[in-house]
Amino acid sequence: MIPYPPRLPLARVPTPLEPLRRASAALGVEILIKRDDLTGSVESGNKIRKLEVLCADAVARGADTLITCGGAQSNHARATALAAARLGMKARLFLRVPDPAAPPPVEANILLDRLAGAEITWISREQYRDRAAIMAAAAAELRRPYVIPEGGSNALGAWGYVRAVEELASDLAGRPATLVYAAGSGGTGAGLVAGVKLLGLDLRVVGVNVCDDRAYFVAAIGAIVEELRRTWGLDFAFERERDVEILDGYVGRGYAESRPEELRDLAELARTEGIVLDPVYTGKAWHGMATELRKDPRVFGERIVFLHTGGVFGLFPKAAEIAAVL
Repeated sequence: MIPYPPRLPLARVPTPLEPLRRASAALGVEILIKRDDLTGSVESGNKIRKLEVLCADAVARGADTLITCGGAQSNHARATALAAARLGMKARLFLRVPDPAAPPPVEANILLDRLAGAEITWISREQYRDRAAIMAAAAAELRRPYVIPEGGSNALGAWGYVRAVEELASDLAGRPATLVYAAGSGGTGAGLVAGVKLLGLDLRVVGVNVCDDRAYFVAAIGAIVEELRRTWGLDFAFERERDVEILDGYVGRGYAESRPEELRDLAELARTEGIVLDPVYTGKAWHGMATELRKDPRVFGERIVFLHTGGVFGLFPKAAEIAAVL
C-alpha cells in the first residue's frame, strides 16, 4: 500500500493515454502520449498534480496566502494563482525578468495571473538566485503564508507524480515502455522515478532537460527522491547516477528560448496529430526525443510514452517566432 499524503481534487484525472499513429510511422517506433495537458482548462498541465498535495497541506496548516516563484511566463505560478483563487486564498508571485523596471506585457500566463488576482513582484535574474530567501522574507510579513518552491518541486509535491505513475501503470497494462518527459525543476521527474520504483514497473524514465545540464538534474531529482524515501520511510533501492536518466544537449539557446528547428517539430506535431505542445518544456523535449529517434528509432526501445505536461499558454508570447517557421 503506497502511503499517499492527503490531496485536494484540483486536477481532472485520470488523463488519457493516446496513440500518435502518424508520428509513430514517421519516427519508426510506437509512440503514445499521456495527456496531462488535460488536467484542467486554465489550471492544465503537470503543476496542478503537485498542487493537489501542496494545497492540501496549505489548507491543513490554515494558510491564507500561497507564495511561489518562477519565470515571467511560469506555468507553475499561473496554476498556483488559480488554485489559490479556487480555494479562497491570495497568491503572491515572484517572477524573474531581465529588468524588473520594464516588466513584460500582460499576456498569456501573466494575464491569467492577473485575472486570478495574484500580486506579482518582478525580480531580476540576479535576485532570483536568492529566491528562497526572498520568499521567506515575504512570508515573514504575513500571518498565514505557505511557501511553495519553484515548480512545486519538493518531496511533498512529487507525490503528485507518484500517483500519476500508478495511473500510467493501469494505462499500459503491463506493456514495457520508455517514459520521456521535460525536466525543468525536478519534481515531476522525482515523482516518476519514485513511482516506478514503488510499483516495480518495467518502465524506463528519461528526462530531456530544458535548462541547466545533466549533472544539475541528477542532483536535484536525486535529492527529492532521497527526501521522499527518508520522510515517508519508503522501501526501494535508489542510486542517483543509475536511476536518474537525463538526455542532455537540447537546451538550445537557453531556458524559454527557442530555435527554429524546435518550433518546426512543434508545428509538425500539431499538423499531423492535432497535438499542441508548448515551446518552453514539451516542445524542447519532443524535439530532443525526435532528433534521437531520427538517428536510431530503437534508442528508447519498442514503445515510448511521451508525457505532455501542458503549458499551451506559453505559445502566445512567441507567436511571431512560430509564425516564421509555418
